[in-house]
Amino acid sequence: TAIKKLFKMKPIYVVLAAIGALLLFLFLGYYNLYNKAVGLQEGLDEKFANVQSAYQRRADLIPNLMETVKGAAQNEKDILTQVTQARAGIVNAKTPEDLEIMGRKINTAINLAYEAYPQIRSTENFSQLQGQLEGTENRIKTERDRYNEAVKAYNTHIRGFFARFFLNSEEFPRKEGFKAVAGSENSPKVKF
Repeated sequence: TAIKKLFKMKPIYVVLAAIGALLLFLFLGYYNLYNKAVGLQEGLDEKFANVQSAYQRRADLIPNLMETVKGAAQNEKDILTQVTQARAGIVNAKTPEDLEIMGRKINTAINLAYEAYPQIRSTENFSQLQGQLEGTENRIKTERDRYNEAVKAYNTHIRGFFARFFLNSEEFPRKEGFKAVAGSENSPKVKF
C-alpha cells in the first residue's frame, strides 16, 4: 500500500523524496566520516601524550636512582675503607692500648661488637638500576610502537577515497610516526 501510494505521487514529490534521501545519506556518511577522523585524531594525541609521559618518567626516575645507587656505593666504600684501616691498625698494634683503641674503631666503623665484613649491596643496587633502565626503555618503545600504530590508523582513514574529498586537510593533516635518529642503526660501542 505504501508503495502504491509512492507510485501515485506526483513525479516532483518522488524526485524531492529521492533528493532528500540522498542528502540524508550524504549527511550521515559525512557525519560518520568526520566523527571517526576526530576520534582517531584524539586517540593519536593521547598516544603521543603517553610517549611524553614515558619520557617524563625516565627523566624523573633515572637521576634519582643514579644518586641513590651512587650514595649507597659511596657509603659501602667508606665502611670498607674504615674496616680495612682498622684491621690494618690491629695488625700493626704494638701495645694492648693500641689494640683497645683499634677495637673501638672497628666497632664504630661497622657498628658491630664482633668482627665481620659488611655485606656488599651496591652490586644489587646496580642490578636493580639496570633493570629499571631496561624497563623504562621498554615502556618508551612500547608507547612509541602504539603511537606508530595510531598514526597508521589515522592516516589510513584520512587518506581514504571519500575522506580525501570531504575532510579538510588543514584540520586533519597527515601525521608522521616516530623515526630512528640518524646513525642509530649502528650498534653503540660500550666502553668500561
